[in-house]
Amino acid sequence: MLSVKTITNQPNSYHGWPTLAQRENGELLVVCSGGREAHVCPVGRVELIRSVDGGETWSWPEVLMDSVIDDRDAGVLVTPRGAILVTTFTSLAYEPLLEKTGDWTAEKRERWQSVNRRATAAQRKAMLGTWLLRSADGGMTWSAPGRVPVNSPHGPIGGLAGRLLYPGKQLWEPGNKNGVAESSDDGKTWRWLSAIPTRPGDDAVDYHELHGVTAADGRVIVQIRNHNQANERETLQCESSDGGKSWTMPHSIGVWGLPSHLLRLRDGRLVMSYGYRRKPFGNQARVSSDHGRTWSEPMTISADGASGDLGYPSTVETANGQLLTMWYEKPRDSTLALLRLARWTLS
Repeated sequence: MLSVKTITNQPNSYHGWPTLAQRENGELLVVCSGGREAHVCPVGRVELIRSVDGGETWSWPEVLMDSVIDDRDAGVLVTPRGAILVTTFTSLAYEPLLEKTGDWTAEKRERWQSVNRRATAAQRKAMLGTWLLRSADGGMTWSAPGRVPVNSPHGPIGGLAGRLLYPGKQLWEPGNKNGVAESSDDGKTWRWLSAIPTRPGDDAVDYHELHGVTAADGRVIVQIRNHNQANERETLQCESSDGGKSWTMPHSIGVWGLPSHLLRLRDGRLVMSYGYRRKPFGNQARVSSDHGRTWSEPMTISADGASGDLGYPSTVETANGQLLTMWYEKPRDSTLALLRLARWTLS
Protein backbone atom coordinates (compact mmCIF):
# COMPACT_ATOMS: atom_id res chain seq x y z
CA MET A 1 0.00 0.00 0.00
CA LEU A 2 1.46 3.34 -1.05
CA SER A 3 -0.94 5.70 0.76
CA VAL A 4 -4.42 6.10 2.24
CA LYS A 5 -6.06 9.51 2.66
CA THR A 6 -9.43 10.98 3.57
CA ILE A 7 -11.26 12.82 0.81
CA THR A 8 -13.96 15.30 1.77
CA ASN A 9 -14.64 19.02 1.54
CA GLN A 10 -17.74 18.73 3.73
CA PRO A 11 -16.77 17.10 7.05
CA ASN A 12 -20.16 17.92 8.58
CA SER A 13 -22.02 15.60 6.20
CA TYR A 14 -22.30 11.83 5.93
CA HIS A 15 -20.99 10.50 2.59
CA GLY A 16 -22.07 7.05 1.41
CA TRP A 17 -21.55 4.46 -1.32
CA PRO A 18 -19.18 6.21 -3.76
CA THR A 19 -18.03 5.16 -7.21
CA LEU A 20 -14.74 6.21 -8.79
CA ALA A 21 -14.18 6.56 -12.55
CA GLN A 22 -11.50 8.02 -14.81
CA ARG A 23 -11.88 10.01 -18.00
CA GLU A 24 -9.62 9.57 -21.05
CA ASN A 25 -7.71 12.73 -20.08
CA GLY A 26 -6.92 11.30 -16.63
CA GLU A 27 -9.47 13.37 -14.70
CA LEU A 28 -10.92 11.41 -11.77
CA LEU A 29 -14.63 11.51 -11.02
CA VAL A 30 -16.30 10.40 -7.79
CA VAL A 31 -20.04 10.32 -7.22
CA CYS A 32 -21.65 9.51 -3.89
CA SER A 33 -24.73 10.09 -1.78
CA GLY A 34 -23.74 13.25 0.06
CA GLY A 35 -25.27 15.95 2.21
CA ARG A 36 -26.55 13.22 4.50
CA GLU A 37 -27.07 13.06 8.27
CA ALA A 38 -26.84 9.28 8.67
CA HIS A 39 -26.75 5.90 6.93
CA VAL A 40 -30.54 6.16 6.64
CA CYS A 41 -32.00 9.68 6.50
CA PRO A 42 -34.28 11.77 4.29
CA VAL A 43 -31.81 14.26 2.82
CA GLY A 44 -29.34 12.27 0.69
CA ARG A 45 -28.44 13.78 -2.67
CA VAL A 46 -26.17 12.76 -5.56
CA GLU A 47 -22.89 14.67 -5.52
CA LEU A 48 -19.90 14.72 -7.89
CA ILE A 49 -16.31 15.68 -7.07
CA ARG A 50 -13.33 15.81 -9.44
CA SER A 51 -9.56 15.63 -9.34
CA VAL A 52 -7.23 16.73 -12.14
CA ASP A 53 -4.01 15.86 -10.29
CA GLY A 54 -4.34 12.13 -9.76
CA GLY A 55 -6.34 12.37 -6.56
CA GLU A 56 -4.10 14.76 -4.63
CA THR A 57 -6.71 17.53 -4.48
CA TRP A 58 -10.47 17.51 -5.08
CA SER A 59 -13.15 19.95 -6.19
CA TRP A 60 -16.05 21.23 -4.15
CA PRO A 61 -19.04 18.86 -4.53
CA GLU A 62 -21.49 19.52 -7.32
CA VAL A 63 -25.08 18.44 -6.64
CA LEU A 64 -26.40 16.46 -9.60
CA MET A 65 -29.71 15.28 -8.13
CA ASP A 66 -31.60 16.25 -4.98
CA SER A 67 -35.14 14.89 -5.08
CA VAL A 68 -37.86 15.26 -2.45
CA ILE A 69 -36.90 11.85 -0.99
CA ASP A 70 -33.58 10.12 -0.23
CA ASP A 71 -31.17 9.80 -3.19
CA ARG A 72 -28.78 6.95 -2.39
CA ASP A 73 -25.93 4.85 -3.88
CA ALA A 74 -24.40 6.65 -6.88
CA GLY A 75 -22.60 4.94 -9.74
CA VAL A 76 -20.59 6.45 -12.58
CA LEU A 77 -19.35 5.20 -15.96
CA VAL A 78 -17.31 7.02 -18.57
CA THR A 79 -18.43 5.36 -21.78
CA PRO A 80 -16.03 4.43 -24.61
CA ARG A 81 -17.39 7.43 -26.53
CA GLY A 82 -16.68 9.78 -23.62
CA ALA A 83 -20.15 10.35 -22.20
CA ILE A 84 -20.53 10.29 -18.41
CA LEU A 85 -23.40 8.28 -16.95
CA VAL A 86 -24.40 8.68 -13.28
CA THR A 87 -26.90 6.35 -11.64
CA THR A 88 -28.78 6.36 -8.35
CA PHE A 89 -31.95 5.10 -6.71
CA THR A 90 -34.48 6.85 -4.50
CA SER A 91 -35.72 5.47 -1.19
CA LEU A 92 -38.33 5.97 1.52
CA ALA A 93 -36.54 3.72 4.02
CA TYR A 94 -36.27 6.67 6.41
CA GLU A 95 -40.05 7.05 6.85
CA PRO A 96 -40.46 4.34 9.56
CA LEU A 97 -37.84 6.21 11.61
CA LEU A 98 -40.13 9.22 11.79
CA GLU A 99 -42.44 7.18 14.01
CA LYS A 100 -39.62 6.29 16.44
CA THR A 101 -38.38 9.70 17.48
CA GLY A 102 -38.56 9.31 21.26
CA ASP A 103 -34.84 9.93 21.90
CA TRP A 104 -34.47 12.65 19.27
CA THR A 105 -34.14 16.33 20.01
CA ALA A 106 -37.13 18.46 19.10
CA GLU A 107 -34.98 20.19 16.48
CA LYS A 108 -34.03 16.93 14.74
CA ARG A 109 -37.61 15.64 14.86
CA GLU A 110 -38.93 18.80 13.25
CA ARG A 111 -36.12 18.85 10.65
CA TRP A 112 -36.73 15.30 9.48
CA GLN A 113 -40.52 15.62 9.50
CA SER A 114 -40.28 18.83 7.49
CA VAL A 115 -38.70 16.87 4.63
CA ASN A 116 -41.97 15.02 4.05
CA ARG A 117 -43.84 18.30 3.87
CA ARG A 118 -42.20 18.99 0.52
CA ALA A 119 -44.51 16.48 -1.16
CA THR A 120 -47.63 14.44 -0.56
CA ALA A 121 -47.44 10.76 0.32
CA ALA A 122 -48.55 9.90 -3.21
CA GLN A 123 -45.91 12.16 -4.73
CA ARG A 124 -43.18 10.65 -2.56
CA LYS A 125 -44.18 7.14 -3.56
CA ALA A 126 -44.27 8.14 -7.24
CA MET A 127 -40.68 9.40 -6.91
CA LEU A 128 -39.37 5.94 -5.98
CA GLY A 129 -37.26 4.67 -8.84
CA THR A 130 -33.94 3.80 -10.42
CA TRP A 131 -32.41 6.74 -12.24
CA LEU A 132 -29.69 7.79 -14.69
CA LEU A 133 -28.26 11.19 -15.62
CA ARG A 134 -26.05 11.69 -18.70
CA SER A 135 -23.49 14.30 -19.72
CA ALA A 136 -21.99 14.61 -23.20
CA ASP A 137 -19.68 17.54 -22.39
CA GLY A 138 -17.40 16.26 -19.65
CA GLY A 139 -19.88 16.90 -16.87
CA MET A 140 -20.44 20.59 -17.52
CA THR A 141 -24.16 20.03 -18.19
CA TRP A 142 -26.45 17.10 -17.39
CA SER A 143 -29.66 15.61 -18.65
CA ALA A 144 -32.69 15.44 -16.42
CA PRO A 145 -32.83 12.21 -14.39
CA GLY A 146 -34.44 9.44 -16.43
CA ARG A 147 -35.76 6.09 -15.25
CA VAL A 148 -33.77 2.96 -16.14
CA PRO A 149 -34.84 -0.69 -15.78
CA VAL A 150 -32.38 -1.69 -13.02
CA ASN A 151 -30.05 -0.35 -10.35
CA SER A 152 -26.72 -1.33 -8.86
CA PRO A 153 -24.36 0.74 -6.69
CA HIS A 154 -21.59 1.16 -9.26
CA GLY A 155 -23.71 1.50 -12.39
CA PRO A 156 -23.39 0.26 -15.99
CA ILE A 157 -20.38 -1.24 -17.77
CA GLY A 158 -18.79 -0.86 -21.20
CA GLY A 159 -16.42 -3.08 -23.14
CA LEU A 160 -18.85 -4.42 -25.76
CA ALA A 161 -18.61 -2.94 -29.26
CA GLY A 162 -21.28 -0.27 -29.59
CA ARG A 163 -23.21 -1.46 -26.54
CA LEU A 164 -23.42 -0.80 -22.81
CA LEU A 165 -24.77 -3.25 -20.25
CA TYR A 166 -26.29 -2.51 -16.87
CA PRO A 167 -26.39 -5.56 -14.55
CA GLY A 168 -28.70 -4.81 -11.67
CA LYS A 169 -31.92 -5.30 -9.76
CA GLN A 170 -35.47 -4.12 -10.39
CA LEU A 171 -35.71 -2.48 -6.97
CA TRP A 172 -39.29 -1.28 -6.82
CA GLU A 173 -41.05 -3.86 -8.97
CA PRO A 174 -42.75 -7.07 -7.78
CA GLY A 175 -40.29 -9.95 -7.55
CA ASN A 176 -37.20 -7.74 -7.45
CA LYS A 177 -35.92 -9.50 -10.58
CA ASN A 178 -32.16 -9.48 -11.26
CA GLY A 179 -30.92 -9.08 -14.79
CA VAL A 180 -29.23 -6.93 -17.40
CA ALA A 181 -30.39 -3.86 -19.31
CA GLU A 182 -28.80 -2.78 -22.59
CA SER A 183 -28.11 0.53 -24.34
CA SER A 184 -27.08 0.81 -27.99
CA ASP A 185 -27.01 4.63 -28.10
CA ASP A 186 -24.29 5.47 -25.57
CA GLY A 187 -26.59 5.45 -22.57
CA LYS A 188 -29.38 7.66 -23.89
CA THR A 189 -32.01 4.91 -23.77
CA TRP A 190 -32.16 1.49 -22.11
CA ARG A 191 -34.13 -1.72 -22.55
CA TRP A 192 -34.38 -4.91 -20.54
CA LEU A 193 -32.12 -7.55 -22.14
CA SER A 194 -32.05 -10.70 -20.00
CA ALA A 195 -32.72 -12.17 -16.59
CA ILE A 196 -30.03 -13.67 -14.38
CA PRO A 197 -31.09 -17.09 -13.10
CA THR A 198 -31.56 -17.92 -9.42
CA ARG A 199 -29.81 -20.91 -7.85
CA PRO A 200 -32.07 -23.75 -6.76
CA GLY A 201 -33.08 -23.05 -3.16
CA ASP A 202 -32.28 -19.32 -3.39
CA ASP A 203 -34.71 -16.41 -3.41
CA ALA A 204 -34.00 -13.76 -6.05
CA VAL A 205 -35.06 -11.10 -3.54
CA ASP A 206 -31.86 -11.88 -1.61
CA TYR A 207 -29.55 -11.15 -4.55
CA HIS A 208 -28.36 -7.55 -4.43
CA GLU A 209 -25.91 -4.95 -5.79
CA LEU A 210 -24.57 -6.50 -8.98
CA HIS A 211 -21.55 -5.30 -10.94
CA GLY A 212 -19.93 -6.58 -14.10
CA VAL A 213 -16.96 -6.39 -16.43
CA THR A 214 -16.13 -7.52 -19.95
CA ALA A 215 -13.15 -9.87 -19.78
CA ALA A 216 -10.41 -9.94 -22.40
CA ASP A 217 -11.73 -13.24 -23.75
CA GLY A 218 -15.08 -11.60 -24.54
CA ARG A 219 -17.09 -13.13 -21.71
CA VAL A 220 -19.09 -10.83 -19.43
CA ILE A 221 -18.57 -11.48 -15.72
CA VAL A 222 -21.20 -10.37 -13.19
CA GLN A 223 -20.85 -10.61 -9.42
CA ILE A 224 -23.74 -10.53 -6.93
CA ARG A 225 -24.11 -9.66 -3.25
CA ASN A 226 -25.79 -12.73 -1.76
CA HIS A 227 -28.00 -12.85 1.35
CA ASN A 228 -29.44 -16.31 0.87
CA GLN A 229 -28.62 -18.80 3.61
CA ALA A 230 -26.24 -20.75 1.38
CA ASN A 231 -23.04 -18.67 1.04
CA GLU A 232 -24.62 -15.81 2.99
CA ARG A 233 -22.72 -12.51 2.61
CA GLU A 234 -20.45 -14.03 0.01
CA THR A 235 -20.00 -12.80 -3.54
CA LEU A 236 -21.60 -15.03 -6.18
CA GLN A 237 -20.60 -14.93 -9.83
CA CYS A 238 -22.21 -15.72 -13.17
CA GLU A 239 -20.95 -15.41 -16.74
CA SER A 240 -22.27 -14.75 -20.24
CA SER A 241 -20.61 -15.90 -23.47
CA ASP A 242 -23.15 -14.25 -25.79
CA GLY A 243 -22.90 -10.59 -24.85
CA GLY A 244 -25.33 -10.75 -21.96
CA LYS A 245 -28.22 -12.53 -23.67
CA SER A 246 -27.97 -15.57 -21.39
CA TRP A 247 -26.19 -16.34 -18.12
CA THR A 248 -24.73 -19.25 -16.23
CA MET A 249 -26.17 -20.17 -12.86
CA PRO A 250 -24.70 -17.98 -10.09
CA HIS A 251 -22.03 -19.88 -8.17
CA SER A 252 -19.75 -19.37 -5.20
CA ILE A 253 -16.19 -18.18 -5.77
CA GLY A 254 -15.23 -18.57 -2.11
CA VAL A 255 -15.11 -14.84 -1.32
CA TRP A 256 -16.70 -13.56 1.91
CA GLY A 257 -17.35 -9.84 1.49
CA LEU A 258 -19.56 -7.50 -0.52
CA PRO A 259 -20.50 -5.73 -2.65
CA SER A 260 -17.95 -6.19 -5.41
CA HIS A 261 -16.62 -3.81 -8.07
CA LEU A 262 -14.91 -5.28 -11.15
CA LEU A 263 -12.14 -3.71 -13.24
CA ARG A 264 -10.21 -4.98 -16.26
CA LEU A 265 -6.59 -3.86 -16.24
CA ARG A 266 -4.68 -2.93 -19.37
CA ASP A 267 -2.81 -6.24 -19.22
CA GLY A 268 -6.11 -8.16 -19.26
CA ARG A 269 -6.19 -9.22 -15.64
CA LEU A 270 -9.34 -8.58 -13.61
CA VAL A 271 -9.49 -6.94 -10.18
CA MET A 272 -12.43 -7.33 -7.82
CA SER A 273 -12.54 -4.96 -4.84
CA TYR A 274 -15.09 -5.43 -2.06
CA GLY A 275 -15.98 -4.42 1.49
CA TYR A 276 -14.99 -6.67 4.39
CA ARG A 277 -17.56 -6.09 7.15
CA ARG A 278 -16.14 -8.22 9.92
CA LYS A 279 -12.99 -7.77 11.96
CA PRO A 280 -10.63 -6.44 10.82
CA PHE A 281 -13.16 -4.13 9.16
CA GLY A 282 -11.97 -2.77 5.84
CA ASN A 283 -11.68 -3.52 2.15
CA GLN A 284 -9.98 -6.23 0.14
CA ALA A 285 -9.12 -7.03 -3.47
CA ARG A 286 -8.46 -10.16 -5.50
CA VAL A 287 -7.01 -10.65 -8.97
CA SER A 288 -7.89 -13.07 -11.76
CA SER A 289 -5.38 -13.94 -14.48
CA ASP A 290 -7.76 -16.30 -16.31
CA HIS A 291 -10.67 -14.00 -17.15
CA GLY A 292 -12.58 -14.57 -13.91
CA ARG A 293 -12.40 -18.34 -13.79
CA THR A 294 -10.32 -18.30 -10.60
CA TRP A 295 -9.37 -15.58 -8.11
CA SER A 296 -6.25 -14.96 -6.04
CA GLU A 297 -5.99 -14.91 -2.29
CA PRO A 298 -7.19 -11.59 -0.77
CA MET A 299 -5.05 -8.47 -0.70
CA THR A 300 -5.75 -5.92 2.04
CA ILE A 301 -6.60 -2.40 0.92
CA SER A 302 -7.63 -1.25 4.40
CA ALA A 303 -8.13 -2.97 7.75
CA ASP A 304 -8.53 -0.13 10.24
CA GLY A 305 -12.29 0.40 10.13
CA ALA A 306 -14.26 1.14 13.29
CA SER A 307 -17.34 -0.87 12.28
CA GLY A 308 -19.12 -2.44 9.36
CA ASP A 309 -20.43 0.96 8.25
CA LEU A 310 -17.91 1.14 5.42
CA GLY A 311 -17.02 -0.29 2.05
CA TYR A 312 -18.48 -0.17 -1.47
CA PRO A 313 -14.96 0.22 -2.88
CA SER A 314 -14.36 0.89 -6.57
CA THR A 315 -11.02 0.92 -8.36
CA VAL A 316 -9.38 2.53 -11.40
CA GLU A 317 -5.96 2.03 -13.01
CA THR A 318 -3.91 5.19 -13.61
CA ALA A 319 -1.60 5.85 -16.54
CA ASN A 320 1.47 4.87 -14.47
CA GLY A 321 -0.03 1.52 -13.51
CA GLN A 322 -1.02 2.46 -9.95
CA LEU A 323 -4.45 1.50 -8.65
CA LEU A 324 -6.73 3.95 -6.86
CA THR A 325 -9.55 2.59 -4.70
CA MET A 326 -12.28 4.78 -3.19
CA TRP A 327 -14.72 3.76 -0.45
CA TYR A 328 -16.80 5.27 2.36
CA GLU A 329 -16.17 4.76 6.07
CA LYS A 330 -17.52 5.98 9.40
CA PRO A 331 -14.52 6.66 11.69
CA ARG A 332 -14.35 5.92 15.40
CA ASP A 333 -14.64 9.52 16.51
CA SER A 334 -17.62 10.53 14.36
CA THR A 335 -21.16 9.60 13.42
CA LEU A 336 -20.54 10.92 9.90
CA ALA A 337 -18.98 8.72 7.22
CA LEU A 338 -16.24 10.15 5.00
CA LEU A 339 -14.63 9.12 1.72
CA ARG A 340 -11.21 7.44 1.73
CA LEU A 341 -8.80 6.85 -1.14
CA ALA A 342 -6.03 4.23 -1.27
CA ARG A 343 -3.15 4.28 -3.76
CA TRP A 344 -1.58 0.86 -4.30
CA THR A 345 0.07 -1.46 -6.79
CA LEU A 346 -0.06 -5.13 -7.75
CA SER A 347 3.08 -7.21 -7.41
